[in-house]
Amino acid sequence: MDIFKKLKEFYWPHKRYFITSLFFVLIVTAITVIYPMVLQITIDEVIIAEDYALIPYLAIGFILLMMVKGIANFTQQYLGDLFGVTSVYHLRDALYRKLQRLSFTYYDNARTGDLMSRLTMDVEGFKFFLAAGFKELIRVVFLMGTSIIVMFYYSIPLALVTMAVMPLLIIVVKQFDKEVHPAFRSIRKSLGNLNTRIQENVSGMNTIKSLSKEDFEISRFTVDNQKYQDVNIKTASIWARYFPFMEFIGNLAMIALLIFGGWLVIDEQMSLGELVAFFSLVNYIVGPLMHLGFIVNQFSQAKASGERLLDILEAEEDIVDPNNGHASSRIKGEVEFDDVTLKYTEHDDPALKHISFKVPQGKIIGLIGATGAGKSSITQLMTRFYEPSEGHVFIDGKDISSYDLKHLRQHIGFVLQEPFLFSTTIKENIAYGSPDVSLEEIVTAAKRAQAHEFIMEMPKGYDTMLGERGMGLSGGQRQRISIARALLIDPSILVLDDATSAVDMETEFSIQKALKEVMQDRTTFIIAHRISSLKHADEIIVLDEGEIVERGTHDQLLDNGGPYQRIYDIQYQDKEAIMGAR
Repeated sequence: MDIFKKLKEFYWPHKRYFITSLFFVLIVTAITVIYPMVLQITIDEVIIAEDYALIPYLAIGFILLMMVKGIANFTQQYLGDLFGVTSVYHLRDALYRKLQRLSFTYYDNARTGDLMSRLTMDVEGFKFFLAAGFKELIRVVFLMGTSIIVMFYYSIPLALVTMAVMPLLIIVVKQFDKEVHPAFRSIRKSLGNLNTRIQENVSGMNTIKSLSKEDFEISRFTVDNQKYQDVNIKTASIWARYFPFMEFIGNLAMIALLIFGGWLVIDEQMSLGELVAFFSLVNYIVGPLMHLGFIVNQFSQAKASGERLLDILEAEEDIVDPNNGHASSRIKGEVEFDDVTLKYTEHDDPALKHISFKVPQGKIIGLIGATGAGKSSITQLMTRFYEPSEGHVFIDGKDISSYDLKHLRQHIGFVLQEPFLFSTTIKENIAYGSPDVSLEEIVTAAKRAQAHEFIMEMPKGYDTMLGERGMGLSGGQRQRISIARALLIDPSILVLDDATSAVDMETEFSIQKALKEVMQDRTTFIIAHRISSLKHADEIIVLDEGEIVERGTHDQLLDNGGPYQRIYDIQYQDKEAIMGAR
């Protein structure tokens, strides 16, 4: 029950729905227990005693009971569902909020399909138990309790004989729970893996088809699908072992009832009507006890789901927003790294090693180096996507850990190497970071990013709906919309992470020309593999394996004859191109 205690804050505030629903459940259960008593009166007082005048009264009473039970059933069902749905609404909301707060470190190790499984299947599994399982458990206990009381009222000896096998049934149900819970946790985990495989396959379909890897992906999916099948079969085998055994124990109670109860009727120690009523009451005990297996099933699924949900809710937030962080004035854009080292995990090699540099406000800095050299890591530290393992990062002379996170990130515009666009209109994609801007401002940003012309060629212009991840646009078009989105927030610091890598040389030239105006009075970091994208920077920093190996202007670095010169020579092997570029 620890899982339910930890998640209590999400469902207990709505306890009024649960308690009211429970009240009507108890009414339904009480009426159910009255049935055998009505049956006993019918047999003993009407049929055997031949007092047929009682029939109209019994019929009217029975109809009234049915009406009350129907109303109570409807009310308890509605309020139970309301309790589950309302509770899970707040739980799902808390999970989503938590996912927004978790840092990149968490997502580096998380899988999209598994997270989707947790926010859908696991949440629904937990909701089902809240809406029905809790209530059903109490109904079963109350039904069994009242039935036992009535049984003892009819015959204490017969009640004791019938109840003798119940402790054994309880032991079996408890053992069943011990085995079925880990099995359901394995099912949830396996389903998360399966969802991840599907999600990755759909997202990477272009790559799969271009490399003719369909059969390979089918094989990998078959392996995960087989694992999911195996854990389901294992769970089914647990059910197959325990359920017949529970049914056998229940039937033992029935046999004892028939033998000993029949003797009591023959010996005239109890009436035939009482025996028939007793038989129904035993069913109200044995049936619910066997039904406990299903309730345990629901409980185990809910518990397994709750554990996976708590994994998210209790995940450490390693990027903490400071109380009363700086948020009052506009960031100017002076950036300083002071002996910064970054390890993404404790056991990884450093992605950055003792990085130190200072960038005055409004300067343009180029970052170049091989893949994995640490270029993007520098810009991700500025926005506190990650925390430095050692050293400090300052903006405008203040440690960035002292800034309000939202305030800090609102002043840093990112154009990523792989732009992400949402499944909404082009207008809303550009205005994503500044939803209150006018259409005129959106158009201006699009023109600066050289996106306006192709947008106007779309069927509905800026109101054109985009497919998932910008499907329907070329890579260059997606990138230019991403650039427009970054420009619209009017950032003090602009980061272009290979922002023109997906466009042709002519488009790149047009974008660079537009960006030249935009970059004035902004501190700009240009991450690029092509020297043509950053040779006009005020300073170029050359990185290799997380260390700064060179820094200077384009001409200074060419004169050094170092790593930058070698990159330059590879990109401009033709001598005339080299001389013209210089």
